[in-house]
This record gives sequence, structure tokens and C-alpha cells, in this order.
Amino acid sequence: MKVQTYLNFPGNCEEALSFYEKHLGAKVLAKMTFASMSPTGNPQNLPPGLDPNGIMHARFTLGDTELMASDGPKVEPMRSAYISLGVDSNEEAERIYNALTEGGEVFMPMGEQFFAHRFGQFRDRFGINWMVIHEKPMH
Repeated sequence: MKVQTYLNFPGNCEEALSFYEKHLGAKVLAKMTFASMSPTGNPQNLPPGLDPNGIMHARFTLGDTELMASDGPKVEPMRSAYISLGVDSNEEAERIYNALTEGGEVFMPMGEQFFAHRFGQFRDRFGINWMVIHEKPMH
């Protein structure tokens, strides 16, 4: 069995993927638009509010993890699931936190915890929840 994360965006998937490439080193492996579903480039029966040029499906890597993504109608942020990024230094934790919290919503500010040199929880400006952690050794 293979478990993968599928991210849904409210029309800004292309922008989010570019942002994650720039700030997280993500690599887009495949990307297709709703328009590509039709030989005429004008797909029929799209749900209301979907842009034909929006992302129908994308696959990308983040570190050694493969994720999938798309644009969808009526996408609402979810608070019960997070993508957790484990990093090797306080500097990397701070850099990622600062980049991804800009325009987002902080749930737990970046700081030291009993289990981590640095830990923070937030939702980025694209509606995706993240945890960034530079763990302390557990004995």
C-alpha cells in the first residue's frame, strides 16, 4: 500500500507550485490543465467556477515525498491535517517558516519546544497547513 497526499487549491495551484519550487525546492513532475482534457482546448461540463486553464492534476516532489495537487471548486482550508517538514537546522526552520507564513495564518509561532529546537504550525496563503520542525534528539 502507498499513501499519498493530494492537495486541493481554490484556483491558485499553479502559483502554489511555483512558490513551493522556489522556497522548498519542490520539483513538478507532471502537470495538466482542465483545457487539456479536450482536443479543442475547451472542456465541456466543468463545474461552475473552474478555470479551463486551472490545474486538473499535478504531481510533484517535496524532499523525498511525492504529492499530488489540483484546483477545485469550493475548496475550504482544513485544520485537521498538516504537511510536516523536518529540517536539520534552526536556520532552515526559520527560513521556511518565514517564507510560508507570509500572507498566511500562524497557529503556533516558531520557537523552541521541549521536543524541538524549532517548531511552528501555520496555514500558508494557499490554504495548506504546515508544521516545520527541527527536532531535538529523543532519549
